[in-house]
Amino acid sequence: MRRWVREHKAGNPHPGRKPFLTPAQQAEALGWLARRPTEFGFRTDLWTAARVAQLVRDEFGVAYHPDYLREWLTKRRHTPQKPARRAEQRDPVAFDRWLEDDDPALQKKSPPTTPTSF
Repeated sequence: MRRWVREHKAGNPHPGRKPFLTPAQQAEALGWLARRPTEFGFRTDLWTAARVAQLVRDEFGVAYHPDYLREWLTKRRHTPQKPARRAEQRDPVAFDRWLEDDDPALQKKSPPTTPTSF
């Protein structure tokens, strides 16, 4: 039997490199995502892997590449999000009225069907 199989069955941890962050630090980093990025001094309310990498480096002194963090976050069910873009001057009442009244008239109409001869 191979050594790694024996080690696995014995319940010993894998012989690879130890994680750079402790489980408590990982939990803290994931907890940041529940807060707004502006609370950490970023200009916008959009979390990016680069921003998480910067916070991990600043808080824990561990440098991760943003591509690795993107994968790490995805494995923990945190997927990239994009904010909804809406004009600041948008009037929701007028928009709903336009959807009901004008939009159906603008929708593409199918051409009239004409019988074809065989």
